Order: sequence, then structure tokens, then C-alpha cells
Amino acid sequence: MRMRGSTFNRGRRFTSLSPYTQQQRQNFQQSHNILIDSRVLHQATSFLRSSTLQVRFYGSAPVERIPSFSEINSKDIGYFKSILGENNVIQDQDRLQPANTDWMHKYQGSSKLMLLPRSTEEVSHIMRYCNSRHLAIVPQGGNTGLVGGSVPVFDEVIVNMSQMNKIISFDKVSGILVCEAGCILENLESYTDNEGFVMPLDLGAKGSCQIGGNVSTNAGGLRLVRYGSLHGNVLGIEAVLADGTVMDMLGTLRKDNTGYDLKHLFIGSEGSLGIVTKVSLLTPPKLSATNVAFLACNDYLSCQKLLIEARRKLGEVLSAFEFLDSYAMNVVLNNLEGVRNPLPPAVHNFYVLIETTGSDESYDREKLETFLFRLMESGLILDGVVAQDINQVSSFWRIREGIPEALMKSGAVYKYDLSLPLEKMYDLVDEMRARLGHPVKVVGYGHLGDSNLHLNITSPKYDDDILAQIEPFVYEWTSKHRGSISAEHGIGLMKANKIYYSKSPEAVQLMVSIKKMMDPNGILNPYKVLPHSLSANN
Repeated sequence: MRMRGSTFNRGRRFTSLSPYTQQQRQNFQQSHNILIDSRVLHQATSFLRSSTLQVRFYGSAPVERIPSFSEINSKDIGYFKSILGENNVIQDQDRLQPANTDWMHKYQGSSKLMLLPRSTEEVSHIMRYCNSRHLAIVPQGGNTGLVGGSVPVFDEVIVNMSQMNKIISFDKVSGILVCEAGCILENLESYTDNEGFVMPLDLGAKGSCQIGGNVSTNAGGLRLVRYGSLHGNVLGIEAVLADGTVMDMLGTLRKDNTGYDLKHLFIGSEGSLGIVTKVSLLTPPKLSATNVAFLACNDYLSCQKLLIEARRKLGEVLSAFEFLDSYAMNVVLNNLEGVRNPLPPAVHNFYVLIETTGSDESYDREKLETFLFRLMESGLILDGVVAQDINQVSSFWRIREGIPEALMKSGAVYKYDLSLPLEKMYDLVDEMRARLGHPVKVVGYGHLGDSNLHLNITSPKYDDDILAQIEPFVYEWTSKHRGSISAEHGIGLMKANKIYYSKSPEAVQLMVSIKKMMDPNGILNPYKVLPHSLSANN
């Protein structure tokens, strides 16, 4: 047994998955055969050649441009320059190209204008004007999303928040941080770390993603099992509505039971109800003792039992519980340089990564090792190792966080982000393998502590026949087991017409009513979140 434990200081665990430049995207696509629907690229190219095209194809569903939206003219450009200045009104195609394309290069818009506001007042002016002119808007942060929510579908105006990146205040007693929406998550992590606190959110894309986008998509990540979702950690927000109204809900109180808690409307609404401009967050104190164990299990049932035992025996220090199958391990070992199997020589059926975070190094280490030895003796764990230094910590997390990158290098990839009952979660992976057969590979991994499965399917190249076997089956299966078709990635454009698999018609209709009340002209992030047939009638 390799359970040689030692504590260590927390270091930077993850490799940031930053968006590529356009040339990098093209090179990466050609080298690694990223999933791109050829019809999407054809339509995108055609649209750039002709402004008269009013329909785009994503998968099998056509998306029609809403005819009530206006097109940008010289008078509009002049107005935006008068309030933002020349340098913050972007019309250059080279600068617009990356903003028109999601980082997976799956979705391609054709916006001819990107605005870079520097204050809430400027955002308000933009919104008021666009609303009066019926100009559609796409709010954009770091553009690291995976469902097409942060890029235009047609010629929407891009409102990029990157210039609004100031930390406004930090209370060292309460740990409450107030900042602008354009702050990059990794910068906030560094700031709070220096103050003796940690961000309750941690993502692989933290080097690029912005906190406003994180809040707007209700991003999940690796710390949710310990600190919960952003619905619990966001104390207040400031947001600008479609008509330019500034909603000041930037409270810093943990308890405020005065009427409706309206901030929750904006957390997870993906910019469809308003643009988040400021956020107040509760950050927990940084704890000194962190341990990471990388373990092998024989089957998925053992992983489930291990989670139950970890919650019972490690509950107060458990901070992450991740799992991956042998297919995920193989794809990482075969496609990422410098990654080694922590438990050589064999590749086991399943792996679990456990992290504990506490305040007493010797106590936490002894607690974890006692827990692991007991489960090793019972046969629940086949093999395992506890990281002895920060380098091993980084190498363990590199395996888990490197899976998306490794998958994109292995072929065309179809990605699904699902919440399912824990006991049923891996059944979907097994069924998809039986359904698709060779040479398609089905990979299962994710946040086991949150019942969040990342289902990834790879093939040598993109194929409409394979997609037809996956969809709608994967959504029907998820709905049948009362799961969610979007655990943490959002709905965006990809799943807007699939929302009924997770939400009742009554719930969707209420969402549509809220959208119509708050954005009667439907200018905010159109074609996203809500079914196109309903949003088009807005």
C-alpha cells in the first residue's frame, strides 16, 4: 500500500484552460479534429459573406434571426463612441473574431461590434440605447463557456465586461469581497489568498473566466461539495436591466429576509435578464492543512460506498470528491505530456480523488490515513497514494483537470454535463457504450460528491449518424431518471430547445413570463436559455 502521507501547503493546482487565439484555434482544430458541425461552419462562412442570411443551423435545429431586431448603422457607432470613447468601440475584424467564437470553436457568430464599458453607468447607457433601437446584445465575460451562451448567434452587439475589473472592497473580519464583474477568477483567488481567505469557486478556466460570467452561469466546479453553489455564496449583485435601469442589490449581509430575494433571478440566468456589473461574495477563511489522495476502485458501486464513508468519517474536512473511469485515465495518459499513472503498473476500472482541508495538520493527516487503511483492509479500495508534496498534489489534480484537454486531442468530442441520482449515474455511461459500439469511446468522470456526471463521447471524426444515436437518447434517459440536462455548464444555445427534459411546461412558461416582463423587447442574449419558439414570440 502506498499511503505515505504528509501535509503540504496549497499551491496552484490547475492548469488554466484559456481561450485560444484564432490561429491557435485553427491549428488545434486541424491537429486534433475537434467536434464541429460542418453545417455550422458552412452557415457561419456564408453569413460573413452575406448579411441577408437569416437562418443558422446548430445540430439539427435551425435558428432564425428574430426579424424585429435592428442592424447596426453609422449613427449607432457614433453614439457608442460618444459615451465610451474610440478605443472601447471595437469594429476591427481581427479583434472581433475571437469574441464571435466560443473557445471550443463550435459556435460562430457574426457580430460587427464589441463594446467595452468601464463603469455601470456606461453599461446603463448602452442598454438604454440598444433597447430603444431594438439592437440585440450578448453579454460576454471570459468566453470560456461550453454551451454557446457567451457568443453571438447572428449580429448581436457584444458587451464585453473585461474593463470592469476592480476590487471595490474586502472586509478582513467577515471575508466579504465586493468587486466588479470583469475580475478574472484567478486574480480574485490570488487576492483573497494573500488576505488569508479562499474563493468558494474553483474552475479549470480560472485564468480566463470572469466572476460576472461565473455568477451569470451559476458555475459549479471543484469546491461545491465543501462550500456549496454560488446561490449560497453570492450575498448581493448589481445588475443593469434591458431598459438601462440599475438594480442595486449589492448587499453584504448574510441575513436579509426583506421581501423577494431578487439577486437569485440573475444567478444562472446567463445574461438573459440583465447584465451583472458588481458582485459581493462570502469567502471562507483559508485553512492550513490540505491532503490529496488518489485511489483505485474495482467498480462504480465501490466508488459510491467510498463516498458514503468519506462523508461519514471525513465530513468536516472533506473538500473534494472526484471520480474518473479507466477510459478517462487512458485518454489522459495517452494524450497529455508528462502525466504519469500514480498507481502503476495497471490501469484500474475506476479512480477517486479525495481532498481534505482542515486546520490541524497532524490530526487531519492521521484522520485521512486511518480512514484509507480501514477501507483498504475491507477491500473497498484496491490501491492508493497520498500526496507527499505540492508537486504530487499538482500531478494528481492535473489528471482530473486534464481530461477535457486530453479528450479534444483524441478525436471529435460530444460533451454532456448532467446531474443524476448517484446510484444511476454510471448506468448511462454503460448504456451509451452498448448503444454506440466501436470505434466510439464513451468516457465518464465528474464531481461524484455532487452527483454530476461529465459524459464525453469521442470518435475519429464528427458524424451526424453518431449524433443521432446520442441525441435525444441522452436527454430522454436523463429525464426518465429525473435528472438535470445541465448540472453546471448552463443551457446557452446548445440546450435551449431541450429545456423541457428537465423543466415542466409550467415552469418554462413562468420563465418566459419573467423574461417578457424584464426584457419586453427580448434584446438580452436572444436564442439562449429558453426554447426558440417561445423566445421568438417575445
